[in-house]
Amino acid sequence: MLDYEYRELRFPRGTSRNVTRQTLTDHAEYGRWELARVRLYRDGSRTVVIRRRIIRQVRTM
Repeated sequence: MLDYEYRELRFPRGTSRNVTRQTLTDHAEYGRWELARVRLYRDGSRTVVIRRRIIRQVRTM
């Protein structure tokens, strides 16, 4: 069974797309996060949910 860890990022109304893109790229490259959900609100703010797999070690003995 796959388990995921989730993190929610909020970007206020004045945040440009380039800043948002760069932030998500950094999380993906260095933290192994992947995009799960993007929500754009009427006021222009964004909520982004990113996730990454939790790797559990299995005892062999």
